[in-house]
Amino acid sequence: MSIKWRVLIVASVIAGIILWWFLHSQSHKKTDGIIKVGVLHSLTGLMAVTEGPMIDAVNLAIDEINENGGVLGKKLVPIIVDAQSDWPTYAREAERLITEEKVLVIFGGYTSASRKMVKTVVEKFNNLLFYPTQYEGLETSKNIIYMGSTANQQAIPAVTWSLQNLGRRVFLVGSDYIYQHAINSIIKMLLTARNGTLVGEEYISFTQQSVDPIIEKIIKAKPDVIINNIVGEENSRFFKTLRKAGISAEKIPTVSLTISETEIASLNINEMIGDYGVQNYFQSLDTPANNSFVEKFKKKFGAHRTISSSMQNAYAGIYFWKNAVEKAQTTDTDAVREQLRGAVLSAPEGIISIDGKTLDTWKPVLIGKIFPNKQFGIVWNSVSTIAPLKYPPLMTKEHWDSLLEYYYTKWGNQWWR
Repeated sequence: MSIKWRVLIVASVIAGIILWWFLHSQSHKKTDGIIKVGVLHSLTGLMAVTEGPMIDAVNLAIDEINENGGVLGKKLVPIIVDAQSDWPTYAREAERLITEEKVLVIFGGYTSASRKMVKTVVEKFNNLLFYPTQYEGLETSKNIIYMGSTANQQAIPAVTWSLQNLGRRVFLVGSDYIYQHAINSIIKMLLTARNGTLVGEEYISFTQQSVDPIIEKIIKAKPDVIINNIVGEENSRFFKTLRKAGISAEKIPTVSLTISETEIASLNINEMIGDYGVQNYFQSLDTPANNSFVEKFKKKFGAHRTISSSMQNAYAGIYFWKNAVEKAQTTDTDAVREQLRGAVLSAPEGIISIDGKTLDTWKPVLIGKIFPNKQFGIVWNSVSTIAPLKYPPLMTKEHWDSLLEYYYTKWGNQWWR
C-alpha cells in the first residue's frame, strides 16, 4: 500500500472520529441538564375524563420542582403520551417511553387492567411506575410504587360504614375488568362475615349500549345501598338511567369507589346530590397543606377546576421520586427504590409514607356526601393513616392468586372481558 493511500485512510479515520465526537457532543447538549420522565395517561376515549386532569397535577409538581432548581441540578421534562383508553396501548407506549424516549420513571395508568399491562414492561426494563389509583392489591412488584389505596384502605371501610349507616342489603355494580371482580370478591366475603346480604351483582362492559337491564334488576332486588365501581364516562349513563327509574339518593343511596370530584364535574350534579364517595383525599379537606395545594392548582389551571384523590396521588408521587433521587444522588432505579422504602412525605392529604416491604402507601380514609357545589362533605374520617394490606386475610395468598388466574384465563389471557 502506498504512502498516499495510507495517509488517506488515516485521514478518513480521524475525520470519522471527529464527526462521531461532534454528533455525540451535540446529542449530549440536547439532553444535558434535563431528566426525562414519562407521563402515561389517556387523553382520549372513555377514561379521558378521569385521566386527563391527572396530567395537570403531574405538571404542577414538575413546574414547582423546576422552579426550585430541579432534581440533582437538572430540569424535569415530562414526555406525555396518550394511552387512548386502550389497555394494550399502555404497554406499547410504556415500552416506547423507556426504550426510545429514555425516560427514567413513568407516572401514570388508572385502571388495574392498564397497570397489569405496564407491570410486565417496567419489570422487563427495571424501570419504575408510580401508579396513582386505588386498586385491588393482590399483587407484588419491586417496580411499582402504589400511590393509591388497597382494599382495606377504601373498599372494606366503605362497606363497613354502609352496613352500619345505610342498610344491610347490598347491590354491586361495576365496570367489567379485573379490579371490579377482585374487589367485589373481597366485598362478598366481607358481607358474609358481617351479616350483610348480597342482593345483586352486575357489570357494565365498555361496549355496552344500555344499562336498563341493570337498573331493572336493582329495582327488583330492592337493595338498601348500591356499591358502585363503574369508571369514567359510563357513570353518566348509569346515574341518568337510575334517576329516570325513580331511584333517588334518598330511596337507595349509592356509595361509589370510583367517583371523585373530576367525574362529578362532568356529570349532572342534580343526579348525584346525596350519594356518597369513598377516597383517601377530597378537595374539601380543610387543612393548611391542602388549602395551599388547592389554591396553587386553581391559580395555574383555573378557578373552576376540581381535584381528585388520584390527581393528588399523582402530584405526591412526583415529590416522592424527587426526594428519593436526591437522597440516592442518582437516578438509578435500584438505588432510588431503596430510598423510597419507608419514605415519608407531607402531602395535601396529610403525612403519608411508603411501606418498606410492599411499596404501597400508608393512607387515611375519607367518606364524603355529594353536595350541590360538586364537592364532598366529609362524614367520616379515619384521621390516622392505615397500613396497606396486599392480601386480605379472608383467604390465603395462594387462593387470591388462583382467583386472579381464574379470571385471566377465563377472559382469554387478558385482564378485561
